Amino acid sequence: MAVTGESKVMDAILNRRSVREFTDRKISKEEINTILNAGRWAPSGLNNQPWRFIVVRDPENIHQLSECTHYSGTVAGAPLLIAAFLDTENSYNRTKDIQAIGASIQNMLLACYDLGLGAVWLGEILNQNEKVNSILQCPSKLELMAVLAIGKPAPGKRTSSRKDLSELAFEEKYGQDWKE
Repeated sequence: MAVTGESKVMDAILNRRSVREFTDRKISKEEINTILNAGRWAPSGLNNQPWRFIVVRDPENIHQLSECTHYSGTVAGAPLLIAAFLDTENSYNRTKDIQAIGASIQNMLLACYDLGLGAVWLGEILNQNEKVNSILQCPSKLELMAVLAIGKPAPGKRTSSRKDLSELAFEEKYGQDWKE
């Protein structure tokens, strides 16, 4: 059962799910631009926008990248991949910049949901970052942060759960019960 939010934004936040199986439908240039624009409008420290994206649609490159992860089926089945990188030459604070890239990725995932697309944030592929960079012919200043697999979701039910808020949020002193 879908969770209902009080706004379109909350609806997207509460109902977006990671999608790992896709149809063969191609993703349009307009959809790709919408996703990338959502990513570039994320907040970043000093507005330095440390992210760089490589859009991957070529089936051979997708196949090669699928061999860089235990989740090869997900990658190979996606008509679109977006690799997210930290531009180390434009980084001013590594922690803040990595957080900003996380915000950028979340924006892109929410944009996918809004477009009726599915996506999953792949992190395990970082174990093969040098191979990924070689396949994509990246300059050495780009450090791989994640790959998003994107497509029209294949039919199927997707569920998720979260810890109770009382396990995650506390009033001023850690460990005290959360009070509404």
